[in-house]
Amino acid sequence: MERKHSIKRDTTETRIELTFALDGDGSSTVNTGLPFLDHMLTLFSKHGYFNLDVTVDGDIEVDGHHTTEDLAICLGQAFKEALGDGAGIMRYASGTIPMDEALCQCAIDISNRPSLIFNADLPKTKVGTFDVELVEEFFNAFVSNARIALHIDLIRGNNLHHMIEAIFKAFAVVLSQAASKHPDRTDIPSTKGVL
Repeated sequence: MERKHSIKRDTTETRIELTFALDGDGSSTVNTGLPFLDHMLTLFSKHGYFNLDVTVDGDIEVDGHHTTEDLAICLGQAFKEALGDGAGIMRYASGTIPMDEALCQCAIDISNRPSLIFNADLPKTKVGTFDVELVEEFFNAFVSNARIALHIDLIRGNNLHHMIEAIFKAFAVVLSQAASKHPDRTDIPSTKGVL
């Protein structure tokens, strides 16, 4: 059964169409109106081997907040729906991923209990037109809707672009591992019998 889900979400602030496939080849089409966010989502798709199609028409004339948060809400919901009941998944994963001089450690539990620990000392500035403080907003919205526990620790970095890219790459790799199917098990990976 294909682990894939599509969402359409219309509000007074954003209109979003999104299709997310867990077991893909890393291909994506992303148009959020925020070029740096497009870049992060494209590499998220590539390094997680997810297929992602996203179109957002948001009120970026105000700023990028609504677009970033609402997109992460939809992506988190699509992930949860595509995952189904979680039977046979690995559930846990962790890893440390470099991006040149930047290094990020990420750990995930697909637990149905949302929790974000975001330990990244990012300045309140911009990369291109993107407000850097929206990085944490993105992950908070994703975690709340995907209902996972996510720990992000940015260990080091000097270049802000590299630091954020290391975060998104680590997230992609570890999320893919946690959601992957165990080669020998088909049960729900919980002593409760349900995630």
